[in-house]
Amino acid sequence: MRRYETIIVIDPDLLDDNRQSFITKIEEIISDYKGTIIEIDKWGLKKLAYEVKRKGRGFYVRFDYCGNPELVTEIERILRIDDRTMKYITVLLKKNVDVEKLQQEIASSKAQQENEENEQADFDNFSDGADYNADIDDNNEKKEEAENE
Repeated sequence: MRRYETIIVIDPDLLDDNRQSFITKIEEIISDYKGTIIEIDKWGLKKLAYEVKRKGRGFYVRFDYCGNPELVTEIERILRIDDRTMKYITVLLKKNVDVEKLQQEIASSKAQQENEENEQADFDNFSDGADYNADIDDNNEKKEEAENE
């Protein structure tokens, strides 16, 4: 299998439900063609470098997936037909990909990221750290005053 990345600029005037149904449609195409979705990254509403279809903004979505060239052909065919699409680009990231190994790497990196977030939250919740440092500073000042006397 090959790994692809498709970035789609969707019409910014669409309602959230309509936009989500469009994204779901692309997901279904990927699964129908026995592809594997690695990540769907919604970048949100962004300003365009130039107007496209008389619009200065667009809703960006990035699909990272594995599949065969027929899958990409079908996705791009649908994107050309659908009026909700303003622009799109597909890039081949890697020619030969082991999907199972890739999914394991993603799962381990997500677990590691969650652990780091939990540790950061625990550290943020630990307010005694600042008080502890203030106590040390007070003790050091008292020692210096005692030594000076």
